[in-house]
Amino acid sequence: MTGQAFPSVDYGALAPVLIVLGGACVSVLLEALLPLRVRGRTQLGLTLTVVAAALVAVIVRATSGAAPVSTLAGALAVDGPALFLWGTLLALAVPSVLLLADRSVEPGGAFLADPVALGEAEAAEQRVAVGARAGGSSSARSSGGGGRTGRSARGQTPVESQSEIYALVLFALGGMLVFCASDDLLTMFVALEVLSLPLYLLCGLARRRRLMSQESAVKYFLLGAFSSAFFLYGLALLYGYADSVKLSDISLAAAGSLRPDSLLFAGLALLVVGLLFKASVGPFHTWTPDVYQGAPTSVTAFMAACTKVAAFGAILRVFTVAFGSTVWEWRGVLWVVAIASMVIGAVLGLTQTDVKRMIAYSSVAHAGFLLLGAMAITPQGLSATLFYLLAYGFTTVALFGLVSLVRGPDGEATHLSAWAGLGKRAPVVAAAVTFLMLALAGIPLTSGFTAKFAVFAAALADGMAPLVIVALVVSAVAAFFYLRLIVLMYFSEPAADGPTVSVPGPFTTVAITLGVVVTLLLGVVPTAVLGWADGLSFLG
Repeated sequence: MTGQAFPSVDYGALAPVLIVLGGACVSVLLEALLPLRVRGRTQLGLTLTVVAAALVAVIVRATSGAAPVSTLAGALAVDGPALFLWGTLLALAVPSVLLLADRSVEPGGAFLADPVALGEAEAAEQRVAVGARAGGSSSARSSGGGGRTGRSARGQTPVESQSEIYALVLFALGGMLVFCASDDLLTMFVALEVLSLPLYLLCGLARRRRLMSQESAVKYFLLGAFSSAFFLYGLALLYGYADSVKLSDISLAAAGSLRPDSLLFAGLALLVVGLLFKASVGPFHTWTPDVYQGAPTSVTAFMAACTKVAAFGAILRVFTVAFGSTVWEWRGVLWVVAIASMVIGAVLGLTQTDVKRMIAYSSVAHAGFLLLGAMAITPQGLSATLFYLLAYGFTTVALFGLVSLVRGPDGEATHLSAWAGLGKRAPVVAAAVTFLMLALAGIPLTSGFTAKFAVFAAALADGMAPLVIVALVVSAVAAFFYLRLIVLMYFSEPAADGPTVSVPGPFTTVAITLGVVVTLLLGVVPTAVLGWADGLSFLG
């Protein structure tokens, strides 16, 4: 025991991760100990404080000039790309948490009420109502399905909506931070499960359309478990090939090993399936439309932005550090995957009549664009992909915040017909949606144009001209369903009994405004962020 060596821990480098995971543990304790009447406000304050403190720690580390380090026995690499991804995740978490906390757009909140807080009588009535209907009907809402706010039949005082969502968000966020900084595959797998399990739960907690929400959570869980098995099996094969799960050791073995490469590429194929599933890359996207549609919209915003950042951060690290020396062996297969993802997202997006499903297929197409930068394995490709993730994340969060404002008698009105004439009924909301749709389409003076230009330029410089041509054609096709919604909002007459547009509360207003402003700034003056991303390189 006296000669045992303990791994060194750089607590300064790990400060953002420790703050987030420590805050998640504190949130669990507060959920158990605090009175119900102050629990929600306290949990929200704690969550925002934790995220802000972690973001400050990232900024301090990034501006201090500290050298990249590999800590926890080489399990985590805190380098330039990791800090950029951490900053992106934490910055996106701020508007996402604000959307989760809003109670003005959906009276009582968007999440399922706690039967204990409602009381046994009200809970029984709620179970009967929800069991008799597919959730969201007016009678179900009047009989107790409306969450914790509002008085029950026994005249109870209003209580706050469910607050355990904040602990789940912090655990998911902590898993994302570890996932994109993992320097060995075993740590990456553990982080994958830590970020996924809270998301499975959050997807099934919708207060309205309960059955759809629970169905989406079950689909996400089953397909997620299936993809995790692929990841773990690939990890095992790579360990058998390299005698290590460290990315740098796998790279050394791939460059100079006399062992047959079949084990290496079989392990890589299975590993990539698990990563592409989490990134919503077609054809591994089958969970995406159903989960985006069924989950509470605020959860969809958090998942669509942050999960994609974490997943592509891990993809970039795995491709660059572990398999950069074998790029010509696997790039051809990923060409096919990227083309499939872009075509599936664009073509199936054209057929959608639900706004949330349309955005889901849009994310599949954007995942194909991101894959172009990830495949480049060059500094230019790395910086372009990092910028794209930041730009896409803020645009998506703001867009889902706007989607939550268009409401019918049964909650959100996400069918395209409900958006007809929105420009006349709510010109400010319609203008914001139009701007964000143009950003997703890649129109100049938006962050989407700058991001696509950077990724396509990086791919072109690395000899992927045919793939860039396909991406340009797909971008033109995908622009149709963005423009279709814009035309519907401005050139169609609103129905007399059509959905209303809710006045957003302060939380939703801040989240939407932040997303719109960042989307504009990254389109007009992107040099500050691109300058930070340029020159970043992975440790290892």
